[in-house]
Amino acid sequence: MALKIETFNNLTGGHAFFKAIGHPLSLAPITALLEKLGKAGPVAVYDPLGFLQPFAEIHGMGGLSLAGLYVQNIDKVGDTLLGQPAQPVTALKDSGAKAVFVVAYDAGRLIDHIRHLVPAGAEIVSLDDARLPEDMLTNRRTYLDPLNFATNIALFRDGDGHHTRVVTANYWAGYGATGVSLWCCLFDADGNRLADWREELPNAAASVVLDSKEIRARLGLGDFCGSLLLHAIGVRGHDVVKYALDTYGDAPSVLSCTHDANAWPADFYAGLPAPAEGERVLLWLQNAHPAPIPAGGIGLNLMGSPEIAWLDREIPGFGCHALEVAELLPDARWPQQIEIQAGKYIVRPRYEVVQENGRRRIAHANVERVDLKPDPRLPEISNLMGKGFVLPAPVLPTDRFDSVLLPTPMATTQDNLPVAVAVYDETGREVAQQRLGTLKRSDSVAVELKALVNGHLKGGYGHVELIYDFADGGSGDGWLHGLFRYRDRLTGHAADSSFGAHIFNTVLTYKNEPQSYAGRAPGLSTRLFLRLGSEPLDTICHLIYPASTPWHGTSQTDLVLTSAKGEEIATKRVEIACSGSFFFRYSEVFDAATRAKAGDGAYILIRDVTCRLFGFHGLIHEAGPDGAFSLDHMFGF
Repeated sequence: MALKIETFNNLTGGHAFFKAIGHPLSLAPITALLEKLGKAGPVAVYDPLGFLQPFAEIHGMGGLSLAGLYVQNIDKVGDTLLGQPAQPVTALKDSGAKAVFVVAYDAGRLIDHIRHLVPAGAEIVSLDDARLPEDMLTNRRTYLDPLNFATNIALFRDGDGHHTRVVTANYWAGYGATGVSLWCCLFDADGNRLADWREELPNAAASVVLDSKEIRARLGLGDFCGSLLLHAIGVRGHDVVKYALDTYGDAPSVLSCTHDANAWPADFYAGLPAPAEGERVLLWLQNAHPAPIPAGGIGLNLMGSPEIAWLDREIPGFGCHALEVAELLPDARWPQQIEIQAGKYIVRPRYEVVQENGRRRIAHANVERVDLKPDPRLPEISNLMGKGFVLPAPVLPTDRFDSVLLPTPMATTQDNLPVAVAVYDETGREVAQQRLGTLKRSDSVAVELKALVNGHLKGGYGHVELIYDFADGGSGDGWLHGLFRYRDRLTGHAADSSFGAHIFNTVLTYKNEPQSYAGRAPGLSTRLFLRLGSEPLDTICHLIYPASTPWHGTSQTDLVLTSAKGEEIATKRVEIACSGSFFFRYSEVFDAATRAKAGDGAYILIRDVTCRLFGFHGLIHEAGPDGAFSLDHMFGF
């Protein structure tokens, strides 16, 4: 059964309460609070803000002897919670309670309002007795300010020649934040806390690198595979920790990358590919909460199929488990795709494809929305919005790489996908188009892009756009997604990436599109983070200039090479044609002397004030047939 908690609202953003009660440092004081109430005698529970249900979902209250449940809103009177009918708080004085539990933070005013209703001699406790230490709070006046819980979770492992690296930047400094720090808490697969520490960040847009190999040596740890919880403190502008996750190894063939995990557990995820012949697909289930995921809490089904196979095992609080897809869906095969019944237990999950030759690649599924319905206006707005929602992705150099596109339903209400594929060369010239018709939810149609372009890409590379095509009917909601798969014919190595569509580069707005990094639409500028690899790795980047309607003829894009301390080292200006793209390597745009000056831990800030670009980043290890590469979409701030 899914957790009855609120994690994210697409209009208002992320909820902080579940993070507050589920923080690793909240567990001990909340446990102590409940033990104290359990010994106090009959407890009256006062729930003025509606927090009781999610609190009980995470922590349970079976050890309390209840004297009654009380609410402030008369519309909630009579609702059943914890097996009790809710009563008006004005009846609290007759409860006979020995203790009153106010399920709220910053509860002083709420308590003052009912103090005269509390039975004589009864002790009043609230969640203020289980707050984080003051030095971990960004806003000490408002505990549930989302900035107090700027968190995320990363898959983190080190062992058997495999390592992980989390890379980000102190982008909060760009919003005026000073004294930012990062509290890190490492759990093993069983949810045991292996270590926690605090990283103090410079008062600049410095890079942040958390390398499992270095951390393991510094802390004296053995092999581990689990979750790394990141909590940014003292931040402004963003309440989530964005990062790139690299997996690398002692052998040159071990290399992959993916995006951050998304800090808000969802009911469903989708876009998980079934294994191709000779492959295994591992789904990494990372419990986002201190409470265990019960057996039967996570399930898989083929997209469009009502038949769900449930995982018959418990996952400990903060634990993780690598579920092999074939364990639940033994007959699933690429290009079939899989829906994840997640129940708000897990962060956006990574999956790992293990090839027959042992090569691995890591990627992520995406949030499947439950709050959408078809938008009847989408077919009508093309006169103003042109192509409207556009999902762009690279077509890597065709002399070496194969590129494949797979449209993926990403809302529970998406019964069909009326889509087409268009391919553009680097100059913005359309060279191929294919109408896919109105795909059913259960359809899985993979498009081989090399065959589609048939040698017509000027320069050998370009980009593809997945767009709506309502010529034959169908419906859309703007939440258009796809999975993109790339394979290096030299090495046999592969990479997966997936993302969703946006309206790009038009001054007209529609439902908060074109999306802005922060603030209201339209978002018509670019600020992308490109992490850089250290030798012998080179960095690859594919920047795309998508446009729903014609925009500026060329971009004015600055590649700002920045040291690990946040110092600008050099800037390279490039111009990308509208509807075109630019594929480059770090070693090609900055010479050896400049790269040496930038040093390890450097990054490139991709900045453009004239247009919104969409970018993909990766690393490449040139070692002949033993080499490898990685690729995923970039994050902006």
